[in-house]
Amino acid sequence: MTGTADRIAYRLRHRARAAWYYAHLYATGRVAGHEPEETEESSPEDRAALQERMRALYRRDWRNIEAGLYLPPEGFDGPGELLAKSRLYFRDLRVIGRRRRDRAVREVATADARARYPSYYLQNFHFQTDGYLSPLSARLYDFQVETLFSGAAQTMRRQALAPLSRFFAGRGLRDARLLDVASGTGRLLREVKANWPKLRVTALDLSADYLATARRGLAAWTGAGFVQANAEAMPLADASQDAVTSVFLFHELPRRARANVAREIGRVLRPGGLFVLIDSIQ
Repeated sequence: MTGTADRIAYRLRHRARAAWYYAHLYATGRVAGHEPEETEESSPEDRAALQERMRALYRRDWRNIEAGLYLPPEGFDGPGELLAKSRLYFRDLRVIGRRRRDRAVREVATADARARYPSYYLQNFHFQTDGYLSPLSARLYDFQVETLFSGAAQTMRRQALAPLSRFFAGRGLRDARLLDVASGTGRLLREVKANWPKLRVTALDLSADYLATARRGLAAWTGAGFVQANAEAMPLADASQDAVTSVFLFHELPRRARANVAREIGRVLRPGGLFVLIDSIQ
């Protein structure tokens, strides 16, 4: 059950997060030498419309919580960790700024990496240092994405919980399985396990460093597996998953890779299973 105090706490927490990350977004252009990642042509009306959509997102999230579809969000990073990541973010931002000015996006395409990963994966996505292929990138990723979305990224991910809640309602979960494709640091799966601790989940990702971060984040629960693999060829059995989720993946994939991943999701999903796609239009 939730009450007025819970609603007020939710609003205050998210307003504080939004202010924190928007301040970082605003400062990004000054430090890195470019404007924040919104188009130069964006008008005040466009920005106002975006802000209203973000407020609507928070209202929908709270309505879902009130309806009992899922729990309030897990605890966020503490002040010490936030400050440490903030310092690291700004230190790395100057390097990203130079990379952006030089249009340098293939620094991770070493001979060793080319033998292990598809070519489209070997780039500095959003000019980030090391692409997805280092512990530094894995530590900074969530902070960077939250900054890009002014603190709303995890709330965007959480919208996958509503259809999952309806799908699993009344079902026994001991033998149910959920696969998170391109799980990254495992932020969605942490929310999934907080709500359905008996549900068996698998984090599939191409980055060993991101999977290591996901493993640490899910260490408090049992029934979590980790698979390092390309989503275009998942080493999973046909019809082995009751539900599949994918967050912020498809907009990064070339057209052919998107089709391959979609086919693989269809292959591993059981008949009558659920696929939840969360993404943003880039």
